[in-house]
Amino acid sequence: MTADSSSARRLDRALASLRGLSVGDALGSQFFVPVNYPLLKRRELPHGPWQWTDDTEMACSVVAVLAAHHRIDQDALARSFAEHQDFDRGYGPAVGRLLRLVREGGDWRELAAALFNGQGSWGNGAAMRIAPLGAWYADDPEQATHQAEISAYPTHQHREAVVGAMAVAAAAALAAAPGGPPGAEALLDGVIALVPMRSAVGAGLRRARDMLDYGDAATVAAVLGCGRRTTAHDTVPFALWSAARALGDYERAFWTTAQVGGDVDTTCAIVGGVVAAGKAGAPPAEWADRVEPLPDWMPTPV
Repeated sequence: MTADSSSARRLDRALASLRGLSVGDALGSQFFVPVNYPLLKRRELPHGPWQWTDDTEMACSVVAVLAAHHRIDQDALARSFAEHQDFDRGYGPAVGRLLRLVREGGDWRELAAALFNGQGSWGNGAAMRIAPLGAWYADDPEQATHQAEISAYPTHQHREAVVGAMAVAAAAALAAAPGGPPGAEALLDGVIALVPMRSAVGAGLRRARDMLDYGDAATVAAVLGCGRRTTAHDTVPFALWSAARALGDYERAFWTTAQVGGDVDTTCAIVGGVVAAGKAGAPPAEWADRVEPLPDWMPTPV
């Protein structure tokens, strides 16, 4: 296989994951609107078009940087985040201010390190955008976790946020494996083996693995969290529990995730990106057709 064909295959995988992420994000965000609450209970789709949020917009930058550099270039990623920020996409205030200052010439290293009294953000933003990177590195899950770690720092430097991004990238890489995704337990075991053990995210993942036989998602979300606190350790373990139990079944994965509430657009973006990384996990065409197009600055398949 030539280098060009390898890069093309990686981009195709990343774009497939990105489409799944954008559908989960855009559809999930519809259920923040009170008029749509009854539809969620009945598992019915709201009228389109569905607009995606900052989750998808930032994921687009991840894919664009990979397509241009074949790895994560942190400066290029920070510039892309800042240059493409749309204020109406729901950015959190801390990251929104950081990106504005980057556009004005600020150093992302200093700005990200200074967030939250020098602790850095432990939010779920680095995790919500990273599944396409995992799909890009489907042939090398260890590299996926390494590049995900690098990708987190321009906005999220707290260790939990970084580990959350690593975990989602590892899950997407394993889901997109050339031989097909592993079973649910093997997927979570693979992720756990690739992320630091001493972290709240890692502890949550171990609990998620132990709860794979639980049929009630609300009970699992009560234990693991579902993003209500918008932290990585309150978001990633449940999202990967949901994805692991429904690999190859995008609809099931989405409804299971959305119906527990919480940070629905982000949990569904993570789940959608991981599930769609696998060949059999694409979102239904009807759903994808209701989502607004990705931005025109995105790379296209070769």
